[in-house]
Amino acid sequence: MRTEELYSYFQKSSGVTTDTRSCREGTMFFALRGERFNGNQYAQAALEAGCTYAVVDDRDVYDASNPRLLFVDNTLKALQALARYHRRQLGLPIIGITGTNGKTTTKELIAAVLSRKFRTHFTQGNLNNSIGVPLTLLQLSHKHELAVVEMGASHPGDIRELVEIAEPDCGLITNVGRAHLEGFGSFEGVIHTKGELYDFLREREGGFVFLNDNDPILKDLAKGLRTCCYGTGEKQEGRLVYGEVLDCNPYLSFRWSTTDEHGRDVQTQLVGRYNIDNVLCAAAVGTHFGVSPDNINEAIRSYKPTNSRSQLLKTEHNTLIVDAYNANPTSMKAALENFAQIEGEKKMVILGEMKELGEASEEEHLAILQLLSTLDFQQVWTIGHNFSNALFPFRNFENVEAAIQAVQAERPEGMTVLIKGSNSVHLPQLIPHL
Repeated sequence: MRTEELYSYFQKSSGVTTDTRSCREGTMFFALRGERFNGNQYAQAALEAGCTYAVVDDRDVYDASNPRLLFVDNTLKALQALARYHRRQLGLPIIGITGTNGKTTTKELIAAVLSRKFRTHFTQGNLNNSIGVPLTLLQLSHKHELAVVEMGASHPGDIRELVEIAEPDCGLITNVGRAHLEGFGSFEGVIHTKGELYDFLREREGGFVFLNDNDPILKDLAKGLRTCCYGTGEKQEGRLVYGEVLDCNPYLSFRWSTTDEHGRDVQTQLVGRYNIDNVLCAAAVGTHFGVSPDNINEAIRSYKPTNSRSQLLKTEHNTLIVDAYNANPTSMKAALENFAQIEGEKKMVILGEMKELGEASEEEHLAILQLLSTLDFQQVWTIGHNFSNALFPFRNFENVEAAIQAVQAERPEGMTVLIKGSNSVHLPQLIPHL
């Protein structure tokens, strides 16, 4: 079935799903395959649950006599082609976002700012891969005026695949750090893959990037591209937005300016000095698209992080800084250095190991332990065998369950606690016990 024909069925549907648990009435079900599942086996169940159509790629499942079964050669490729075709039909501006750290927070800040002026659609949650990006695009409708699409990567070529589906008109890389080294092979592999967004925009007529001009890696990647620059420090030629941190104890407050305006002070609900680049980026994007400074300020001021990203939580017993959605050497170092600078007499650190670092894992975990030994924290707990090292006096637990048992036995009180680690360590399970 050609994409154009498949699109005619999509237009008769109320949306797209790949999960039989979310088969709303009138949706189109795509039977995707994985290493351990075959969605084709659930096509009939999807139709019975209310889907209007089921798109399959298994001849044994397909029944030509059933007009609600649609056959394609490859359901994932068909989903991606349908999303690209739909994006082209609507033709609205799309901003593509990738980066090692901060891309989800930056995406949400940008969406909050742009929503003050435009009907803005943006990636929900973490739908930023080869399935999530098409699903995000297929949620677009004629009521939208702008879209912000997050793109994640863990292997070379991942970003190129996603930009060829979303076809962004402009984009940004938040930063490039030492993450997913197991998949990328090296830090240079990370740089090259993130740069695939800029490579696409370099080829796209009218394409341009929002550029943090404090970052030499990003400046090098952006050579030959039209740029809209932002950064910390003083006013510079070519900068649209510049700013500085005013305070970060614990919430970030900052001052930002445009080339022709006086500075504006904004108090955020974000924990972490490292968020200065994220908020300045949002201000730059908003300014470029004509959002008023007052609306930019209010959007950033009102944004409250969720999902264990730069969150401040006050429990009955302690104050928690939860940044446990993900972790890599770059973000871990930034979180520890920021935590060392904020006020608090009784500081406790609970770190979960960093995943997907491949051959660099031992070296990178050792570097974090060495950094911890230079910082003055009352207690340091680490979780996972990668942090187990007899040379350092920190408590190490095999898993989060063991750490929970220690918390229940010792009942920390009056502590300011940083919780940071990779999502798969499940550190948020500690929160109810602290």
